[in-house]
Amino acid sequence: MAYEITDNPLRGVEAKQGTSGHYGIFDQGAQVWSWQPAGAEPVIWMSEKSWFAEGQPLRGGVPICFPWFGPGRHGDLYPMHGFARLQNWHMSDVKDTLDRDGRFIVEYTLNESMTGDQAQWPHPYRAVFQAKFTPEYLGLELRVENVGSEEITFDEALHTYLHVGDVAQVTIRGLDQETYVDKVAGTEGEVQSGDLTITGETDRVYASTAEVVVHDPVLGRDLVISKSGSANTVVWNPWIDKAAAMSDFGDDEWHQMLCIEAANVLDAPVVLRPGEIHCLKQRITLA
Repeated sequence: MAYEITDNPLRGVEAKQGTSGHYGIFDQGAQVWSWQPAGAEPVIWMSEKSWFAEGQPLRGGVPICFPWFGPGRHGDLYPMHGFARLQNWHMSDVKDTLDRDGRFIVEYTLNESMTGDQAQWPHPYRAVFQAKFTPEYLGLELRVENVGSEEITFDEALHTYLHVGDVAQVTIRGLDQETYVDKVAGTEGEVQSGDLTITGETDRVYASTAEVVVHDPVLGRDLVISKSGSANTVVWNPWIDKAAAMSDFGDDEWHQMLCIEAANVLDAPVVLRPGEIHCLKQRITLA
């Protein structure tokens, strides 16, 4: 087994494990787009309608939202989810032990000299993203360092799209009694009661550091999602109408996707003094 640098449809790196395992990440946004352990269904979801074009957002995978989330806390920032996901990151390191243990680690870097003038967030920084692909889990780590002389504040999220058998039959465990903002209903301070099920358009930001388990009876598996350095867990599914309204999202694709995101957003941004580093980690384990 070996990895290869690919450029179709976008430049990145791919690796295969056994006859059916597949790992993939694009340089644009340092965006993971495939983690499929050998013998398993894909765990990461990608839309068949995604544009796969330079400078355009990719629908699916694991977009890195930085330095703001959505349109920002005041709703006036563009592009959506920040500039980092549209930039080509520098592939700084690749560790290939596929033949020995099926593991593959890719590291990317990004800084202000690469992203150029960003009037909406004009700060010196250094970001390092590492994706660790293994047969058992996918490990994601985003480190952001303040290399300037003034304090910086930012939002961040690992906007993880998961492949599920049928989102209407999925059960999400681990958020019981956690408070959340419901962006669909426009309410705050809601409290989760019991397990979460998806019965319509869902866009919630939970104030939670807890591990989450996505129980998928259709695919006969659990996805265990643990994290650190994250104050929020975002749960999102567009359901019928919003999916139909998005040109890069198939009308019926909402059935088989669910976003569970490690994040620091809304009233929990990251604040770094000069020289400080913040590390956001997420691990998805196939159980």
